[in-house]
Amino acid sequence: MVEMDALPEKCIAHIISLTTPRDAARSSAVSRAFRSASDSDAAWHKFLPPDLDLIVSTSSSSSPPPPPPLGPSVTRKKDVFLRLCRDPLLIDSGRKSFALEKWSGKKCYMIGARDLSIVWGDTPRSWRWSSLHVSRFPEVAELLRVCWLEVHAKMEMRLLSADTYYAAYFIFKFVHENYGFENRPVEVSIFPGSAGERCTIYLDPDRRLRQQYETWRERYPHIARDASAARVIQDNEKQIPRDRGDGWKEVDLGKFFVSDPSTGEVQINLMEVKSGNWKSGLVIQGIELRPTQMTSRESSR
Repeated sequence: MVEMDALPEKCIAHIISLTTPRDAARSSAVSRAFRSASDSDAAWHKFLPPDLDLIVSTSSSSSPPPPPPLGPSVTRKKDVFLRLCRDPLLIDSGRKSFALEKWSGKKCYMIGARDLSIVWGDTPRSWRWSSLHVSRFPEVAELLRVCWLEVHAKMEMRLLSADTYYAAYFIFKFVHENYGFENRPVEVSIFPGSAGERCTIYLDPDRRLRQQYETWRERYPHIARDASAARVIQDNEKQIPRDRGDGWKEVDLGKFFVSDPSTGEVQINLMEVKSGNWKSGLVIQGIELRPTQMTSRESSR
């Protein structure tokens, strides 16, 4: 029986390239031979998207540092991969950002506010476009006053990782003098083709719903151990925003599957038009699309 360490480094690197970035990171602890192979370009080249050069070619000049491939100091494939996991790259004239999910290498995108379709978004008395230092994009959209909130996003499926479940997240924050969103449900729909998913979310500006949820979960921890109750808890939690740790909040809008080969586009809609209440103080950074832990249909069976 041949010991794995006795294999040529190129052979070990090829084996590692057939796994995942998580497995590659773990394999470096096996031995010196594995550590060298797991850091090699031969292994990490397979973890980078085949269309990476095309994606990088559309990067914004304001996304430091500019290509190629991601700046003169970034040369190893592993460094390129880790850089894209850590620092999203602005693309499409600064209207989108691109990154990689650390453990799977799947593609992540955020559609910036300027690339969203916002009803009354070009009306100065309704929405204001400005820059914020905590935003990755040059501009964010701040709601001044509307009674009809309607936001749409779309993304070509071919740009995403194939054979992958994605989740969409609304990335936002509130300014201090906000109103009109307290306990108001926002209707969401995601259509990756003819069939779609619908749900209701709450933007929870005063964190009252989040605090009630966390208090309830702490008071009744035994309920979370029941499988059916745990699913209810998880579904309810998805309706309420959570802090991202970067100055923004995010709320889960739902999931969709990208087939292989992928065709068409996914459409995401947010609407609060039924209450008739005037609303203000919402700041939109964008809508993020990133792979879920359930990355493929095979893993869901």
